[in-house]
Amino acid sequence: MALACAALSQPAAAQSAPTPVERIVITGNPLGSERSTQPVSVLAGDELVLRRGGTLGDTLDTLPGVSQTGFGPNASRPVIRGLDGDRLRVLDNSGSTLDASALSYDHAVPLDPLVATGIEVLRGPAALLYGGNAVGGVVNVLDNRIPAAPVTRTGGSAELRLGGAAAERGAAAVLETGGAGWALHLDAAARNTDDLDVPEHTPVADGEALARTDEVRNSAARTRSAALGGSWFFAGGRVGLALDHYDSEYGVVAEPDVTILMRRNQLRAEGEWRLDGGPFSNLKLQARGADYEHREMEGSEVGTVFSSRGGELRAEARHRALGPLRGVVGVQAESFDFSALGEEAFVPDTTTRRLGLFVLEETDLGPGTVSAGARVERADVDSDGGGRFGDARSRGFTLFSASLGTTMPLAPGWNVSAHLASTERAPTYFELYADGVHAATGAYERGDPTLDAERGVSADLALQWKSGASSLRAGVFATRFSRFISLDSAGVSVDEDGEVVTEDGVPLYRFDAVRARLYGAEFEARTTLDAAGWRWTPSASADFTRATNTTTDEALPRIAPRRTTLALAASRADWTLRAELRHAGRQNRVPTGDSTTAGYTLLNLAASYRFTLGGQDALWYLKLDNATDRLAYNATAIETIRGLSPLPGRALATGLRLDF
Repeated sequence: MALACAALSQPAAAQSAPTPVERIVITGNPLGSERSTQPVSVLAGDELVLRRGGTLGDTLDTLPGVSQTGFGPNASRPVIRGLDGDRLRVLDNSGSTLDASALSYDHAVPLDPLVATGIEVLRGPAALLYGGNAVGGVVNVLDNRIPAAPVTRTGGSAELRLGGAAAERGAAAVLETGGAGWALHLDAAARNTDDLDVPEHTPVADGEALARTDEVRNSAARTRSAALGGSWFFAGGRVGLALDHYDSEYGVVAEPDVTILMRRNQLRAEGEWRLDGGPFSNLKLQARGADYEHREMEGSEVGTVFSSRGGELRAEARHRALGPLRGVVGVQAESFDFSALGEEAFVPDTTTRRLGLFVLEETDLGPGTVSAGARVERADVDSDGGGRFGDARSRGFTLFSASLGTTMPLAPGWNVSAHLASTERAPTYFELYADGVHAATGAYERGDPTLDAERGVSADLALQWKSGASSLRAGVFATRFSRFISLDSAGVSVDEDGEVVTEDGVPLYRFDAVRARLYGAEFEARTTLDAAGWRWTPSASADFTRATNTTTDEALPRIAPRRTTLALAASRADWTLRAELRHAGRQNRVPTGDSTTAGYTLLNLAASYRFTLGGQDALWYLKLDNATDRLAYNATAIETIRGLSPLPGRALATGLRLDF
């Protein structure tokens, strides 16, 4: 897939000066093929500015096949084709975020959409390049903190955002400067919000109705981020370094008196070299280390402290052509130490180590392209034990993943793509060793230290057409798991020590291995036409996912319903007007213990104006979301939070972006 950084929105200071090393974004294919065998969406430029939300999940929600976990407005991860948590790989400039966001729905991802220059979404398994925990897909957030090209003058961008359902006050600035052979990057962002405004409703907590309200309780937030990075360019390539800090203070919607204080410090290094001799033509290295802490405050007292320290090293080498074969080989190593301290800690201290080797090869087959690859990975997940967690334990897994894909032209503008993948994923530390009450889900979660690796086979088939500004894509997908690790109800209640009780307990949930099947379809189309002095751009998208636990013949939980989006944009001179209708069907296919979610239709309106301010390019925008103030709920949110946090109500927001 050709996803070069040139296609992304860079500050004005990042010039397209030639560099001897090809800049490759490796979310889907580090070989840079013109067409991908898997569906990819890229947000950049004005589209990203207008779609930015407070979280990564909110920013990407409604892309074909993508929804969000919806744990309030401050902690919402993406969901791809019904898969979330550890089955979805969230990347920071093609590397691990090294956080604990996959552990719990109330743990936010330490990435700020305000400073992102582009976001890539790969739907479907990417385990070949990133391991078995990318079985559902990949979200890659790009920010140019390690500049990819020399900078010939000082410049950057600044953005101010006001309003919205959470009364946002947000600002971000990027500054880049440099000279011959070097570039320096600096960015900072700040965002404050109030409790989220929603249509008047009766919230439900622990099965009991609360007083009617038009706000989501304890949902205000304060977030800050900053980074400093630079690159040095030389005849054979470039090297760079970046240091970034992220901290956030936000309320936990499930608990009216609990606030989370989260921070992450990260150091990242990157280098690319052109190799003049030997079997390889290019080499790319990435290394990073992060220190993460997450404090759950109960009033003014510290309840539970989650902390982790981790590092990642990744190397890729592109080999010279071997006859018709073009290919890349790579190695990836990760280390992750996790600890939880406090009365509500439900996971012991653990250590996770991963080492993976992969190869991807590509060749032309007639007018089309065929790619194939494999990955072998070793994962070791150790528990320190102690207290109710028992003795120290150690589990090791040897994993294998493989993929085969092709894309073939059918006629001018038309092509068909197909992709097959077999993946294996090691159980996480919490799937193996959890044993305690998880406040975010309101349940006692118990892992199974005897679990084997998760195994699945996936297929994706799509028909695509493109002609000028018009395009269409229609695809189907299916995934069958012979072993799927699922968190299922045990049908009993227990006390805080895990003992069965008949009253005043919490439900017991166990991590079990079951068989599962997911399948669905995605459609997107757009075209452009001129009429009445305006340029009109109608577009449409639709998707559905059906997911079944075939061991019990029940639906898997938290699956998005059928969704359809219809939009019409009209542009004239420097003005663009847009209207969008988003419809979600009723989700009544749910497992025992879950409840149905009503369908809804939302109307969103927007206007933007591009102009010159002080000789610099500027973009002003105004958005009216949920114009009819429709009460709606997110079917992909967990049952304990869905009734507490409806989707935002009618809200007016405005913003100004300046590139200089």
